[in-house]
Amino acid sequence: MATKKKILITTGPTWVALDRVRVISNLASGETGFILADKFRKLGFRVTLLSGPGTFAKEAKNIEIIRFNYFDELEQLLNRELKSGSFAAVIHAAAVADYRPEKTLPRKTGSLRRKWEIKLLPTKKLIRGLKRYDPGIFGTGFKFEPDAGKEELLRKGGELLEKAGLDLVVANSCRDKRYRAYILGRNLRRGPFLNKKEMSCALCGLVKDGIEKRTG
Repeated sequence: MATKKKILITTGPTWVALDRVRVISNLASGETGFILADKFRKLGFRVTLLSGPGTFAKEAKNIEIIRFNYFDELEQLLNRELKSGSFAAVIHAAAVADYRPEKTLPRKTGSLRRKWEIKLLPTKKLIRGLKRYDPGIFGTGFKFEPDAGKEELLRKGGELLEKAGLDLVVANSCRDKRYRAYILGRNLRRGPFLNKKEMSCALCGLVKDGIEKRTG
C-alpha cells in the first residue's frame, strides 16, 4: 500500500547504444530531479531517485539513489518500482531518449569507414505507463520544448497531460537562454517560473496537496 510519504522521481538523460562503445544521448543535466528530491526530503518524504548519467549527478543525504545509463535500464527500474505499489506519487523528470537505432552493433565500429548510416526508430513512451500498476498514484511529467513561447508551451503541456493521463505537467523552455516553466493540471495553471528552484518549490507544494487529498 502506498504511504503518504514515499515518492519516486526520475532525472537526467538516457542513453541508447549504437555499438559496443558509442551511444546517443541528450543534454539533460539531472539538476531538476536532484532539486526536487532534496525539497521533498525536507518535507519529510522518503524519496527514491532514478538518476541517469547527467552532469549534475551527486550524492544526496537520506535519498535512495538508483543509477541507470540506458533506456532499457530505466524502463526496467520504473516497472519494478511502480509495480511495488508503495509510492504515493511519481515525478518523471528524466529526459528519455525518443529514438533508438534499429540495430545495435555488438562490437565497436571502425573509425575509418567513410559513411555510417543509422536508421532510428521511436522508443516506447514510458510516461504513458506511469499509472499502469497503480491508477491512483499522483503522476507528474515534464514537457521540454527548448524554443517554445508561452502559447506553445501551454498547448503541448496540455496535450501531454491528457494523452498520458497525468495529474500535473511541467512545460518548460530555455528560449533565448532563459528558463521559463508553467505547471499545468486540470483547471490549474501556475507560472511562469523563471528558475528551476522557484518551479520546484511550487511543484512540491502542489504534489503534496494532491497526495493529501487522495490519502486523507
